[in-house]
Amino acid sequence: MTAAQTRVLTDFEGRWRLEREIVHADGTQAQFSGTAVWRPESGFLRCVEEGTMRIGDGAPLVGQRVYLWDAGLQVFFEDGRLFHQVPAKGGETGHWCDPDQYDGSYDFSGWPAFVVTWSVRGPRKAYRMVSRYSRL
Repeated sequence: MTAAQTRVLTDFEGRWRLEREIVHADGTQAQFSGTAVWRPESGFLRCVEEGTMRIGDGAPLVGQRVYLWDAGLQVFFEDGRLFHQVPAKGGETGHWCDPDQYDGSYDFSGWPAFVVTWSVRGPRKAYRMVSRYSRL
């Protein structure tokens, strides 16, 4: 499958290495290193991201986040709220979480690795987050 082709849900199934960098407008930086695992569950793929985050020189923190992906590449939070739509060929997406705006971009040009970038703006938030996924 080439990068220009349309992604389908089953393309994501399996284990991926996840490396994430977060840079806040005030210069604070954080790194997350771990895995993302997509597994079938009740008509969805359940994506579990887990790993270790380090903020600046602080002690490492262990964390986990769960998302549900449907066949139309809609991503939901674990509680069922819609997060965003993944553009099947890559490109822009977004999410309004009052009072914050999340502007995202999916880059599948290096498939089977891919990059997701989010820019977040709000009254108390201003950061850019870049997540790099590669097959394990």
